[in-house]
Amino acid sequence: MRRERADRRKRSAELVGVADIPPAPRTAEDIITALFGTSRPASPGRKESGAARARHGPKAEGRTLFASARDPIPRVIAEGLAEARRRDPGHARPWFAVVDGNNAQIDAIAACARRYQVKVPALIDLIHVVQYLRKAAGCFFCPGDPAARDWVRDQTARILDGKAHDVRAGIRRRATSYGYSPKEREGADACATYLENKKNYLGYPAFLAAGWPVASGLIEGAARWLIKDRMQVTGARWNLDGAEAVLRLRALAGNGDFDEYFDFHLEQEKRRNHDSRYSQPEPLAA
Repeated sequence: MRRERADRRKRSAELVGVADIPPAPRTAEDIITALFGTSRPASPGRKESGAARARHGPKAEGRTLFASARDPIPRVIAEGLAEARRRDPGHARPWFAVVDGNNAQIDAIAACARRYQVKVPALIDLIHVVQYLRKAAGCFFCPGDPAARDWVRDQTARILDGKAHDVRAGIRRRATSYGYSPKEREGADACATYLENKKNYLGYPAFLAAGWPVASGLIEGAARWLIKDRMQVTGARWNLDGAEAVLRLRALAGNGDFDEYFDFHLEQEKRRNHDSRYSQPEPLAA
């Protein structure tokens, strides 16, 4: 789940995806290899990417997207959870959520879970955690220093192993022991604070063991083609009603439901513009 924001002058759009995801258990090393590549050199005369060596992650099936620029976060998330309930009314399968860290989203997921009396563990998208680790690395290393990438890799591996508390403490300790000024340590403090605030949603070992995704690639991809590719074209100006209509139509098309919707739209238009105006009254009984 993601809240997409173009800039401060534009309204945010809420985007929720629901999918069936067959489990694909992986290890922390599989994730590290996919993100950073292998640390071991390839065989002589052979180029081998780390991503190719990693085990394939979970693949989403039966994707349904919900997008809105008008509705508040709880309403859009409620639509997504209602779709999950429609697919699995008896809660025979595990439900889980991968989010980008928005507290309103997490609260809305928890509220819907209580309403449906089902457990929905939430996880922070690992890519967002790595972005904060890179901010911290910017405080500890000079720009372009290869050691910064190695440091981010090592801290990511520790977080995937369930040691986010140690990473958080180590970041603060390093910034303090080196005597950084408040300005110099801003990125480090931001990362440590983020890990502290999201500590209840960093259960990567459990998600990996269950074979669930640890990043929201489904939503990140949809945010690009559903929202950005249309709403952020050069010179575009949108009012709220127009933006809402376009988002809804693009979501229908992305879900493969546009043809069925358009048949319904034509039928309703016929009723409004023809049947309601020109239908003949029923003859009175004798």
